[in-house]
Amino acid sequence: GVILSENGYIITNQHVVDKANEIEVILYDNRAFTPDIIGTSSDTDLALLKIDARNLSPIPKGDSDALAIGEWVLAVGNPFRFRSTVTAGIVSAKHCRIDIVTSPNNLSVESFIQTDAVVNRGSSGGALVNTKGELVGLNTAIFTETGHYSGYSFAVPAALVLKVAEDLRLYGEMKRAMLGVSIVDLSADLARVRALSIVQGVSIEQVHDGSAADRAGLKEEDIIVQLDDARVHSVPELQEYIARRRPGDQVQVTYVRGQTTYRVKVRLRAPDNA
Repeated sequence: GVILSENGYIITNQHVVDKANEIEVILYDNRAFTPDIIGTSSDTDLALLKIDARNLSPIPKGDSDALAIGEWVLAVGNPFRFRSTVTAGIVSAKHCRIDIVTSPNNLSVESFIQTDAVVNRGSSGGALVNTKGELVGLNTAIFTETGHYSGYSFAVPAALVLKVAEDLRLYGEMKRAMLGVSIVDLSADLARVRALSIVQGVSIEQVHDGSAADRAGLKEEDIIVQLDDARVHSVPELQEYIARRRPGDQVQVTYVRGQTTYRVKVRLRAPDNA
């Protein structure tokens, strides 16, 4: 887990605490606490804990959006019952989906930072930090056919971690914002079939009736290429950006319809009325 505040808020993965009969938090100075679970988010595999402690040293917060491919990072964890291991690697990809997070409502968000920093069982919930020691991700998963590290590890980006942690602290649950669309990555083949001049973006395959997208006039086969000032290249990228907002927030959607580019303001809605 990662200490977020001086007064004892700690973020970890939901799968670390899920179905546990007892949970114990042991700090770097060997003090032990029984935490309260403030809230969990199955959509992002995150959980917020609270221990009765004061004057802790919260981790400095970094900018996961600014993280660059090839940048050095360090992964902190406790694999194999070792205490506080640190491994080094580089960022090899961002906005990765590996279909490991499941949620009852099928609204899981996967937009992982991929690194080659060694992570094993027991490292989940540990910090991924940049060379300044700033939190840029939360180590969550590995790709493996053996159950042990095979070269790739995955972390939830800090921007999403901190938003979900704030939601759990304030509301006890993650406040999901939705566009209300079914989407796929725009591929070269799809672009050719639709005679598009672009090959990167997210294609709307279905607009749900009464959703935020429907109310804003978005239609099937529109290609979303930008949200506010952020370019959109893939489904995980779009899902992460929207998941970092709350119902009622407004985003500017830039999309291509045919050969024309449009911009529209969309007020996001909750899943029940997205």
